Amino acid sequence: MRTFRATLPRTGLLATTVALAALTLTACQNGTGTQDEGRATTPAAASPDRSPAAQGTEAPGTGSNPGSSVAHGSNAASHTGTGAGTGKDKGSAGAAGSGTARGTSDTAPVLCNGANTRVTAQEVSRPLNHMLITVKNTGSRTCSLPYYPVLRFDEMQWAPGGFEESRPQAVVTLAPGESGYAGVRLSSADGSGENGTTGHRLTVLFQGRTPHSDGGPTAIVSLPAKGVYYDSTLTASYWQTDAAEALSW
Repeated sequence: MRTFRATLPRTGLLATTVALAALTLTACQNGTGTQDEGRATTPAAASPDRSPAAQGTEAPGTGSNPGSSVAHGSNAASHTGTGAGTGKDKGSAGAAGSGTARGTSDTAPVLCNGANTRVTAQEVSRPLNHMLITVKNTGSRTCSLPYYPVLRFDEMQWAPGGFEESRPQAVVTLAPGESGYAGVRLSSADGSGENGTTGHRLTVLFQGRTPHSDGGPTAIVSLPAKGVYYDSTLTASYWQTDAAEALSW
C-alpha cells in the first residue's frame, strides 16, 4: 500500500483540491491496466440506475462551479486512452475494493475499481479543455462508483477535487456491462489557471464508501502521444450515468 502526500499549488483557485495524503490508495495487485491508444469513439450514454442498492452515505465534496457551458458526448477528439484491470471481482470480505462487508448480502454491489472495470480517457472538443472518463463494469457483479474519480497525471503531488454541484441524488451503480462517466475540466478557458503542464500518464484512483478512502486497485489509462495539458484548475465531476451530464460541469 502506498500513501501519497499532497502538496497544494499556491493559488486561490484550488479550493477544490483535496488532500492526497488523506486518500490512501493501493496501486498494486491487478490494478494496472493495459494500454491501448486508439481512435476515439462517441461515448454512449448509459441508462440511469437509481436502485435502492445505489444509495450510499456521502459527505459534501469540495469543488467550484466552472461555468454554464454544456457539452455533448458526441464531440470527441481523435484520441482515446484505455486502462483495464486484469483481476477478477471477488465476493469475499477484505478483497481490495471488490468484496462485500462482513454480514452483508453477497448480492450487494461491490466497489467499482481497476480490478473489475475497463477505464478509458477521451478528450472532447466541447466544452473546451475537457476530457471524459468512462468506466465499464467488466465484472460479474453490480458495482458502485461513490463520489468522483481522483486523477493523478505522472507524478503530480496534489489531488484535484470534484464539482460539488455535480453530485447525483444517488450513488451510481453499474450492472455488468454498463458504464459510468465523469467529466474532467483540464484547464481554465480564460487562462486563469496556474502551473500549466503536459501529462503523459494518467492514473485513475477510486474512492471507497467514505470520502477519500481506498476504493481498491487503480487503473492506468493511456493518453495521446502528445500528452494532455492541464493546470491548477483541474477538477472532476462526480460519477454520472450519462456522458453528456458528466460533461456539463
